[in-house]
Amino acid sequence: MADFVMEAKHVYKAYGYKRKKLEKTPDPQKCVSSGSAVEAVKDVSIKIKKGDIKLIFGPSGSGKSTFLRCLAMLEIPDRGEIYLGDECLTNPGVDLNKARARIGFVFQHIYLFRHLTALGNVELALRQVLKLPKEEARKRALAALAEVKVLDCVNKYPSQMSGGQAQRVGIARAIARNPDIILLDEPTSALDPELTGEVIDTLRDLASEGTTMLIVSHEMPFAREVADEMIFYDEGTIVETGPPSLFFNAPNTDRAKKFMTRIINRTTKE
Repeated sequence: MADFVMEAKHVYKAYGYKRKKLEKTPDPQKCVSSGSAVEAVKDVSIKIKKGDIKLIFGPSGSGKSTFLRCLAMLEIPDRGEIYLGDECLTNPGVDLNKARARIGFVFQHIYLFRHLTALGNVELALRQVLKLPKEEARKRALAALAEVKVLDCVNKYPSQMSGGQAQRVGIARAIARNPDIILLDEPTSALDPELTGEVIDTLRDLASEGTTMLIVSHEMPFAREVADEMIFYDEGTIVETGPPSLFFNAPNTDRAKKFMTRIINRTTKE
């Protein structure tokens, strides 16, 4: 039996080529081919135990979302190993669809099927992925929608919901399958402050229930209150980890100190 719900070992992921202008070279093709690959994830390792709530934060474009997608095997790592319990997802021949059914994923942008109601969106994965009978799928979908407090949206389509309601439906879709872990990729970034509060309240409730979560977010008050560990991520790698008290009082690295100062000042002004 594995000691961890999820574990990443020395994961790497790079994309294409970065444009790099060459002096005295007018040919644009040479500009493209001369650059180096963009390394979004460089030798990243992490261990997540049952009930852990870890929060990843760092500058935009540093590779946080790519790393999260690698954990869910939505992006296949170039190197390294991803474990879900005892199963190594990066091994050849692994049934990734079956494995992904054990991972809840909440996207940064609200991806709901616009032709389905809130109930239909949550039911779909239960019936298509878990192959549950219609009545059981409906019962579990309604329970998930009730848990995130959007039962009033059961028969509404995405165009009839607020952003906060739609994102909570997305969270309901993730928890309805009773996953081993939920990965959340900046779930409030597209929302205004009031709607952000609705989603944060939902995450706070899930945390109080012992839900295992890895969250990419810059919601510092939520991090301070709920996270067991904060992970500062920059330029494709984990720079520093520790409890919220470390980052809010005295980060060890200069890079983390500068980032925390900037983000706390911005949060205070807002």
